[in-house]
Amino acid sequence: MKVVIVGGVAGGATAAARIRRLDEQAEIIVFERSGFISYANCGLPYYIGGVIEDQEELTLQTPESFKTRFNITMKVHHEVTGIHPDEHTVSVKNLETGEEFEESYDKLLLSPGARPTQPNLPGIGVDNLFTLRTVEDTLKIRQYIDRKQPKSVVLAGGGFIGLELAENMRDLGMDVTIVQRPGQLMNLFDWDMAVFIHAKMRQKGIKLMLGCSVEGFEAGSGGVEVLLKDRPAITADMVVLAIGVTPESGLAEKAGLELGMKGSILVNDRMETSIPDIYAVGDAVQVKHSVTGQDTLLALAGPANKQGRIAADNICGGDSRYHGSQGSSVIKVFDLTAATTGINEQAAKKAGIDCDKVYLSPMNHAGYYPGGQNMMMKVVYENGTGRILGGQIVGYAGVDKRIDVLATAIHAKMTAFDLKELDLAYAPPYSSAKDPVNMAGFMIENIMTGKLRQFFYKDIPNLLEDDSVIRLDVRTVGEYARDHVDGFINIPVDELRERLSELDSGKTVYVMCQSGIRSYIACRILTQNGFDCYNYSGGYSFYRACAEEVLGAQESYLCGMEK
Repeated sequence: MKVVIVGGVAGGATAAARIRRLDEQAEIIVFERSGFISYANCGLPYYIGGVIEDQEELTLQTPESFKTRFNITMKVHHEVTGIHPDEHTVSVKNLETGEEFEESYDKLLLSPGARPTQPNLPGIGVDNLFTLRTVEDTLKIRQYIDRKQPKSVVLAGGGFIGLELAENMRDLGMDVTIVQRPGQLMNLFDWDMAVFIHAKMRQKGIKLMLGCSVEGFEAGSGGVEVLLKDRPAITADMVVLAIGVTPESGLAEKAGLELGMKGSILVNDRMETSIPDIYAVGDAVQVKHSVTGQDTLLALAGPANKQGRIAADNICGGDSRYHGSQGSSVIKVFDLTAATTGINEQAAKKAGIDCDKVYLSPMNHAGYYPGGQNMMMKVVYENGTGRILGGQIVGYAGVDKRIDVLATAIHAKMTAFDLKELDLAYAPPYSSAKDPVNMAGFMIENIMTGKLRQFFYKDIPNLLEDDSVIRLDVRTVGEYARDHVDGFINIPVDELRERLSELDSGKTVYVMCQSGIRSYIACRILTQNGFDCYNYSGGYSFYRACAEEVLGAQESYLCGMEK
């Protein structure tokens, strides 16, 4: 059997190695148009920032190491220019010599990846305008920084690459501005969780121009002018486009393969394309979201690796299936960690799923053990069933641990009732006896069984204008004096039983505390004394983060966006 693979990195290189492990006799040839067959794509921004110092650390395998260990022929700087399914051949061009030739195959695997999205804007080709996707892109940016010592950069886009570049370039001492059309960074997060990312970026001196549309670029004496819709242009020494990626499917389209959303390659759950003996994996393919069942594109390394392995199994006569992508991801934002899995609230509603959510801000380990740090968690679940749909966590220590537990729960189609039963490892330096994931399960159970009702940030403006309700802050007198929401009266929770007579039992009570725990206790007291009661989910600290984001966005370039 002869297998030709187009493209290396996560999907192609993984598939090649797996095929060799399954079939020692197969002839395997990989064509890669760049000069690097297998590299740490996710590490590229950290090389630019100098965190990864040695360029060689980015290279996971070389053509020579692949040949030595796996007996696989890796041809870099070779571009496949055409696929001929009827003849079972591909056309190849050697980019170093210009030589063109045909290569036959029994099985063909496409792993072309995705290219940086480059909108058709005026000035897109000006000097000092970069994209970041390959090692070559990385070296070009790093060399420019080393040679020119730029003082400022504009990053167009606020996704993974944009945020990682922002951190690394800021650490180099550069003045960093992120311009993004949506009104928030990191659209995998709901706005109310993205506010913590925004706050960290602003704290570190990064300017956020959210809700701003880039309309073009001009070369100027002071660098690159970034033209914005309805706002003055801004100037920087360099610009990096990081507005997303587009499936690299031109080769597949020319060969007549069926395409899906945004020009992606259609595959089945065996990673087979619409033409026999041709498989496709990675960022170029359309997949099913494992939570919604809907078609989606997810340009992540984890799914690409899994798809490469599955395609290899099937090429070698097996029957492996890809059950969809869940979108689990984590990102470092200076000393903050932000992670997500499954779908967010906005996506759930867009998919037509009847959902609700809980917020909680637990410590990463036992409160009495020194060094505890709070994290903010949002868990989205399906009404009626309690099925866990998604999780978002922002914090410091312990974030990745909890997101992985939630990811496993979602994959296993667990409900909130299952979360509270999970037997998770506990010792004071690592967790609490009731882990934050358990706590999320307890909270959802309380809501689903009618023990608790919630209200949220978006409800507060109307509540403040409603004289028919009681707004109650149950924190201590000192906490309330330091800061509170105007219109909320203060009765500390420990005094509540003795002061119930101060409250009109005919009015609905909306209760808030610092984190949501004391207000829950207050709600249980009130409910069992005949009051109609709602608890503010997430607590005052969460309210304040959202309120400060609205104010901060107004003060730092929110362009016509309303939240």
